[in-house]
Amino acid sequence: MALMGRMMSGPLLISSLLTHAERHSGETEIVSKRVEGDLHRSNWREVARRSRQAAQAFARLGCKPGDRVGTLAWNGHRHLEIYYGTSGSGLICHTINPRLFPEQIAWIVGDAEDKVLCFDATFLPLVEKLAPALTTVKHFVLMTSRAHMPASTGIAGLLCFDDLLDAETGDYAWPQFDENTASSICYTSGTTGNPKG
Repeated sequence: MALMGRMMSGPLLISSLLTHAERHSGETEIVSKRVEGDLHRSNWREVARRSRQAAQAFARLGCKPGDRVGTLAWNGHRHLEIYYGTSGSGLICHTINPRLFPEQIAWIVGDAEDKVLCFDATFLPLVEKLAPALTTVKHFVLMTSRAHMPASTGIAGLLCFDDLLDAETGDYAWPQFDENTASSICYTSGTTGNPKG
């Protein structure tokens, strides 16, 4: 008779990292600087809730497992929530290097077939310029609060990230899928020709 281990009974998914952090370190403080200039204070419980809300919001936008959600953003709490919300729900988080040339950014968004592009306010002028060329992108999401949304913009139907989350309950069960499923994609820089992903 073979002795079977009893420790792990599920796939090793990124959502399990967040679930563990919420369960065992829920009140541990997380501090990040926002592009608006202030500090944002949160904890793992709030990050987990907002990540579940992000997963719900992306589903409401029509994203299905395997779809790519691009991010053009600095490291901050909303970027973290998008990372967990996408990878935890079977979407693929496509982090875009903001230091690439605009033509390279447009090319990789198209090559990756990003369905949604989430971006910091810092990059609004760049995204406004590139938007007509980003034909795979169905939804543009500004990673900010309603108070910091621009009065007008060159992007038709621009969505506010915090509004998307506020419309969701966060009552979401992370799906189980093959742990070898892609969760993120990054493209190279500094190579010959177009970046490789």
